Amino acid sequence: MDTLAFEHHLTSPQGEGHIPDQAFTVTFGGGECCDTVTFHVQTDGTHVTDAGFEAHGCGASHAAASAAVTLVRGKTLLEAASVGIDDISVECGGLSLGKRHAADVATNALARALGAAVRAQGALATPSAGDRTLVAMSGGVDSSVVALLCAKQSEAVAVTLELWADAENDAEKSCCSSSAVSQARNLAHQLGLPHFTLDLREEFRAGVVEPFIASYASGDTPNPCVGCNGHVRLDAMLEFADRLGCATLATGHYARVEDSADPSEPLLRLAADPAKDQTYMLAALAPDSLRRMRFPLGDYEKPEVRAIAAAAGLPVASKVDSQDLCFLAGTDRGRFLQRHGAVTPRRGEIVDSEGAVVGVHDGHELFTVGQRRGVGISANEPLYVLDKDAASNRVVVGPHERLLTDRVRVRGARLHREAARVDRVKLRYRSKPLPARITDPLGAGRHRELTLQLDEPVAGAAPGQLACLMAGELIVGWGTITR
Repeated sequence: MDTLAFEHHLTSPQGEGHIPDQAFTVTFGGGECCDTVTFHVQTDGTHVTDAGFEAHGCGASHAAASAAVTLVRGKTLLEAASVGIDDISVECGGLSLGKRHAADVATNALARALGAAVRAQGALATPSAGDRTLVAMSGGVDSSVVALLCAKQSEAVAVTLELWADAENDAEKSCCSSSAVSQARNLAHQLGLPHFTLDLREEFRAGVVEPFIASYASGDTPNPCVGCNGHVRLDAMLEFADRLGCATLATGHYARVEDSADPSEPLLRLAADPAKDQTYMLAALAPDSLRRMRFPLGDYEKPEVRAIAAAAGLPVASKVDSQDLCFLAGTDRGRFLQRHGAVTPRRGEIVDSEGAVVGVHDGHELFTVGQRRGVGISANEPLYVLDKDAASNRVVVGPHERLLTDRVRVRGARLHREAARVDRVKLRYRSKPLPARITDPLGAGRHRELTLQLDEPVAGAAPGQLACLMAGELIVGWGTITR
């Protein structure tokens, strides 16, 4: 370690206490010493014209923040977004392993300040001579391989979203926590990509978490990932791409795009790997958004993706896929709803299909149509949740055959093609498409309601879930299952 370089930043910190005019300011805290760095960035639309900081914690945090200021002043936004832990360590003379946490905190604060600046200031970067792609990175193997593939094909820039922070969440299981953001940024820098952090916590709470809570309170079983992809997350990243001069947005979703004769109306197509297909979660994407999306993994199977990551030496090659909803990672739905005011523990009746009381429960929000486990009623045959009523706090249970239906009502439907094209429907994310048709001769567009006639009865079409309307492998519409 070059102690002179470290002492210089420690005793003559660059930008400490300096807040440039019209600066974008972000505070980030964490690390072994509970360090906190507040970073200020001023830009003229293309360059970092000035920067400053305040730091609280060990001396290394002051030195690391000073080094970050030195490294980004006068640099383009993309050059500044390429500054990472190793760069700060070198500027400080080579931080020891025990002090590198300070560089991580400073880098986190810098990346968030740059993200805020880009998001707020309009068009910040002219398009590159070739294609420039914005890559959504979560820190997992899929998005990392997408970044690797895109970097080989054209100029690429990485972005990671911070969507949720909760003391009860398990950061290692969440794809959008501060821990995941740091992992994604380190991987992006390892691949030589500029990396920005985009803080969407307020938008995510308002557009995803609060509707999720309200939907459960009203008696439905929502799928928040559909709304997140369709109205919050991907739209925000496409807008961010515009500001960085990126023509396209690439993600690690397993999906494909089918171009049509009308370039303004592309369609989603099932991925090559049916076990990983994610078109259900992307079904609510608007055609304008889909036209700019790229899904490089659509033609791959998961083992192939892991092999690419391993061959490239990516440390996430064998990382376990996240399974939980990001804001439920490390907790459970019932506890989450209770902590956020959606469930007020109150006794309610469990009744059979004839209305006879067969048990009690602690809140209808804790149940979903089609549920078997956790019903808590002893009977001669397994009992399933057939329905629930929010107004009376009543849950209706019965045998499996009472769940069966061959007609499904859908509200708020959006058809990208005429109804006659629909020949299948997916009623749950991991379920198989079922042969079906729309009973009314509807044209493309928005429809208040429609009815699906299934070839065979299905059990448990849960109100609130997405109905993904299909024509063969193509996604031609969607809507929300209703009672």
